[in-house]
Amino acid sequence: MEVNNPSKVRKSFQPSPIVIPASQNFEGNDGPWSSFTLRIGTPAQIVKVLVSTANYHTWAVVQEGCIASDGTDCAELRGGVFDIDRSMTWTPVTASPNGTDTFTTGLEQNLGYSSNGKYGYDTIALGWPGSGGPSLEYQIVAGIAAKEFYLGHFGLNPRPSNFTNFSDPVPSYLSSLKDRSMIPSLSWAYTAGNQYRLNKDSRDLTVNVKAIFTFSADNSQRTRLLTEGFPAYIDSTIPYLYLPLESCIQFEKAFGIRWNETVQAYLVNDSLRNTLLTQNPSIVFTLSNSTSGSSPTIDIELPYAAFDLIAERPLVKNATRYFPLMRAADESQYTLGRTFLQEAYLVADYERRNFSISRCSWKEGVQQDIVPIMSPALDRHSDKQPLQGGVLAGVIIGSVVGSLGIFLALFYMARRRRRVLGLQSKADCQDSPEVSERQETCAVDGEILEVDGEPLQKPELHGRSFERYEVDGGIDGYNEAEGSNSWPQELEAERYSLVEIPSTRDSG
Repeated sequence: MEVNNPSKVRKSFQPSPIVIPASQNFEGNDGPWSSFTLRIGTPAQIVKVLVSTANYHTWAVVQEGCIASDGTDCAELRGGVFDIDRSMTWTPVTASPNGTDTFTTGLEQNLGYSSNGKYGYDTIALGWPGSGGPSLEYQIVAGIAAKEFYLGHFGLNPRPSNFTNFSDPVPSYLSSLKDRSMIPSLSWAYTAGNQYRLNKDSRDLTVNVKAIFTFSADNSQRTRLLTEGFPAYIDSTIPYLYLPLESCIQFEKAFGIRWNETVQAYLVNDSLRNTLLTQNPSIVFTLSNSTSGSSPTIDIELPYAAFDLIAERPLVKNATRYFPLMRAADESQYTLGRTFLQEAYLVADYERRNFSISRCSWKEGVQQDIVPIMSPALDRHSDKQPLQGGVLAGVIIGSVVGSLGIFLALFYMARRRRRVLGLQSKADCQDSPEVSERQETCAVDGEILEVDGEPLQKPELHGRSFERYEVDGGIDGYNEAEGSNSWPQELEAERYSLVEIPSTRDSG
């Protein structure tokens, strides 16, 4: 009987992609940025967070993250706070030698960030109440208080974590969805979106920036902002573009911006802002598989509005316009952050170890057409039929200020593990993870790259012993998807004296 056909049995029970709509709010002290809603704990507490393509945990701001001097609106500005003591399902992680539940997060070490978190397990549900988003019990939650990361994060990286040793990995939220057959594969698609459009390496996601140009509003003038290409990491955790110093100097000349040593940022006064808004230049990033040679390229164009951001406390005392450019100290810091993803669409398929970058198209009224990326394990049982000319992207345009979303396991991707660019013909798309000419939404002429590394390593979290207490402080070990078979290293627990957030457990 047909029911005994393994391929047909598997096909009949395939889970659909999960679409997580944005909260419809734009938030952050370095934005505005489109946030997403999470429900954490029992009873559920609502917090709004940003998406992190690098993080593999869920972060939520805890009560200690808002003290009296922060003002009465601190909790609202930080997306809401998670009260650990109110949750009946919170289970602290006490894996460090003295039983503390506070660990260094190990995120963005190469950029000079430092943060610690109170780690535990709790229920995490995606989306507003009644939205039908998935809910998983016993997921890793890190409570943060320090303000280096002003809002919490929802991590999309599927890597497992280890609090004790490498024989007891804890799956990420994405992996848990896959393990429970709630999504068809370890893949996702995401764009940071923007507010201005509507109503008004050794690291896994690495691309090569071949050129950067700025164009006048009428395209009559073009200025080169980059003299030599470089590899850059795509990371939605931070808003900034960390570029080589030589490129930053070209930005200064082209736009009249000046580096503020005190604030360590490019601040923009009203006069300069008005001039730039009137000129309305655009900045184009040319990406390629290689920084040299004649490999295919894709251009991601950002209007000046993408760089017209506001910094607020505690970054600065008073709200101030700034240009989200940072001077990279060395090549390990070259990063394209959320600013870049306002106009770029990123699709990652960790099981096939590739990802694609595409230009966003902002056509109003386009309908969603979401196609799942199937797991390779299921592909082996399929009828091996072609992909019908490629893939279709999900729409990111909607009502209010833009219905921006995360799409978990959205697209069919390639069967072949190779580095290619999404600039092939429709016929070539049938055996590669290319973006189809049919695509009319967010991914157009997409670049397909390989996610570096061997099967996912199990990063070890770092036990810390604190006499007092802040979810802040030193940082160790940025976890990377290395392209090697090296054995992951366990890092030692260290002892620190910090200040601020009291631990709920006595050390000992």
